[in-house]
Order: sequence, then structure tokens, then C-alpha cells
Amino acid sequence: MAAAHYYVYIVLLSSEVLKHQKFINANVSYKAGEPCVYVGMTGLDPDTRFDKHKAGVQANGYVQKYGLRLMPELVDDLKQPMTYKDAQYLEVEVGIKLKELGYAVWQA
Repeated sequence: MAAAHYYVYIVLLSSEVLKHQKFINANVSYKAGEPCVYVGMTGLDPDTRFDKHKAGVQANGYVQKYGLRLMPELVDDLKQPMTYKDAQYLEVEVGIKLKELGYAVWQA
């Protein structure tokens, strides 16, 4: 049985990230005023992973520069931790769901 120690996490990004054309182009259905977020998966505790992003360790540039805080309330309904395979799948599904709600979403 695969080890269930993976997490899907969401980072709230400052709206300053909307200055980047690449980010805007990836979010054509963004509804003004909705949050900008990064959705990721990790085998670490999400708090530790966020700290690593902010410190520039295996960091996503948008999270490093614009990351404000984790948004655990958006993944509370997920049974975590989970297997790698489940985390891979749910990372994508969560991103799609948030885009459908009008969020601006970035995924690595």
C-alpha cells in the first residue's frame, strides 16, 4: 500500500501577481475581486512547504514573491494526508474547481 503522506495546499497570492502577463494569460476566466492562488502538492507539512517557497528553496517564483498565507479552509474537505497518486489527481481537480469559481490559479 502506498504511503499516505502527501498534501494538496493552496497559497493566497497578492493581487500584485496580476501585473504578470503570463499569469493573466493562464487565467482568462478570472473574475475581478476573486482571490489569486497557487495550488500545489507536497510530501511535507504544508506550513513547512510554504516556508521553503518563501525562503527560495525549490520555490515557485509567484509564491516566493507574492505568497501571503496558506488557505487550509479551501482544502478542509480533502482527506489528508493522502497517497502521491491521489494528491497528483486532486491538485489538478482543486485547480479546475477554483478556476470555475473565478479564482486566478497558478500550478507548477
